[in-house]
Amino acid sequence: MTTLPDRRLNAYRPDLAEEALRGNVPAERYVTGTPARICAPVAALRPRPDLAAGIDTEMLLGETVRVFDRADGWAWVKSDFDGYVGYVEETALGEGGAATHRVAVPRTFAYTGGDLRTPAAFALSIGSRLTVVGESETRGTRYLTLEGGQSVVAGHCLPIDAMSGDDYVGVAARFLETPYLWGGRSGFGLDCSALVQLSMMMVGRTAPRDSDMQAAGLGRPIDRADLQRGDLVFWKGHVAIMEDDKTILHANGHTMSVAREGLHAAIERIGWLYQQPTGYRRP
Repeated sequence: MTTLPDRRLNAYRPDLAEEALRGNVPAERYVTGTPARICAPVAALRPRPDLAAGIDTEMLLGETVRVFDRADGWAWVKSDFDGYVGYVEETALGEGGAATHRVAVPRTFAYTGGDLRTPAAFALSIGSRLTVVGESETRGTRYLTLEGGQSVVAGHCLPIDAMSGDDYVGVAARFLETPYLWGGRSGFGLDCSALVQLSMMMVGRTAPRDSDMQAAGLGRPIDRADLQRGDLVFWKGHVAIMEDDKTILHANGHTMSVAREGLHAAIERIGWLYQQPTGYRRP
């Protein structure tokens, strides 16, 4: 029996598939897709065009996608960042200039004017990609002016090519107490694998989106006895980051937040439901 490619990373339906899959999956026609940009602060990506469908992942303002189809208010897309495929509400797509900056703090606001006393237009997550067209200063605070006319505190952003240091574990710790959200991938709520992916992204490193993908190929396998800061611990359907050789950081459904926990205690607690860790890796 032919095994079809992972639908999370490959766009195919009986009627349509991405051109790269020609010859590998059957479809009535194949397309290369057209470029678009996420224009909503956070856009949910779903496995089917239905608001009742669970969220597979999320995309952030300014990230780019390839659009394969548009119908009934939905767009079928593939993320240029991590290759994830799914359906997003069409209103979340738009155009815009090339990103010049990105948000470097877990959460911030875009204001209607260049002053913190003006109303907030919307909230922004870490990793959001911004197109800055100007700067201003009010009472000693610098603001970046966005192409839509809103302003963001300059100190909350970095130039698009700048990194938040080189310690992704330190970035992950900044998410402590952020709510857990299945499929979430933003500073407003995230799941275990998104904590890994977002934190690595902010220091210029790449990671697959889901924990099984990370367990299969992110870095190299190591023994439990060798664990140190920055290593990853995997259970079936879960991943945690080693903060040091005895402590983990993870977004989890037990506290429903990003939390710090002793590794031994976590293994004992999680074992009741999900057995022992399936592996350890050094990314």
